[in-house]
Parts: sequence; C-alpha cells; structure tokens
Amino acid sequence: MLKKLLFAALAVAILISITPSCKVSYSFTGANLSPEVKTFAVYYFPNRARLINPNLSQSFTEKLRDKLQRQTSLNELSEDGDIEFEGQITGYEFRPMAVQKDDLSSQTRLTVTIKLKYTNHKVPEDDFEKNFSAYEDFDSSLPISSVEDELTDAIIEKLTEDIFNATIANW
Repeated sequence: MLKKLLFAALAVAILISITPSCKVSYSFTGANLSPEVKTFAVYYFPNRARLINPNLSQSFTEKLRDKLQRQTSLNELSEDGDIEFEGQITGYEFRPMAVQKDDLSSQTRLTVTIKLKYTNHKVPEDDFEKNFSAYEDFDSSLPISSVEDELTDAIIEKLTEDIFNATIANW
C-alpha cells in the first residue's frame, strides 16, 4: 500500500513539473490562452449604427474590459496588449415580432451588432474579424424609454460572453 502511495505521489510530482512547459494554459474561469499572453487592450467601440444609443459605446467598452479583468489574470494596457479587442457597433435596431391580428405586434426585438477585430500578437493564427449580435424581446405596449437601459445591459452581457468565448475561451 505504501509503495502505491509513493508511486502515485511521484507520478503527480512529475506531472506538475512537466505542466509549465505546455503550450496552452487552462484556468477555472474558462480562459484558454497561450502562457505567453500576459496583457490585453480594449479600444473604444464607436457607435456607427443608424440608430444611436448615446450610452452604448461607453457601456459596451467598459463591460468588455471588466469581463476580461474579472475572468482572466491578464494585465490591462491602454494600447499594444498581447491581445487586442477593437471594432465598432454596427447595428442597433428595433423590430416588431409576434405580429397579431390587425397587424399589431405584441413583442418588439432590440438587436445590437458588434463588428470585432481580435488580434493576438503572440499567436497570430488566432486573429479574426467577426460580427457578433444579440437581442432581447419586450412587450410592445411598453414605452422604449422605460425598458431600453435594462435591455441594453442584458444584450451587452450576452455580447461580452460570446466575445469572451470566441477569443479567450477559444470555443
């Protein structure tokens, strides 16, 4: 029994000593990046959509930064990070959904689209440009002004999660 225990301890020690030389690091937060990546930069995402929400650019940019700070051990730089996030808001639109009799809509959908350019200076083959969209539906009888802030917060949460998964978690 003691021999088995010593053998198991030796095997664990060998695995631990080998692990730092691996090319991919893993974490409990879902991050899956090269160990060479130490920093990130998130540039301001200007709103280029036809319909403008004056708070959306700032809110999205800050929430993406916050997510990266909370869920990775990377250090934030104002520019020239090992990985960089830049882009623009290309869509912000309301559309009627669930049309009922008399051509009235019972639901309206708010959709936000982000064009993202992701650059990984340590692993250039991970670079990409992609559009991300997310939406929330709400009761058409409610005034947009009463639900807009709550809707955009929920949409930004979905977008930052999708972007995190596509870049850091590498899903």
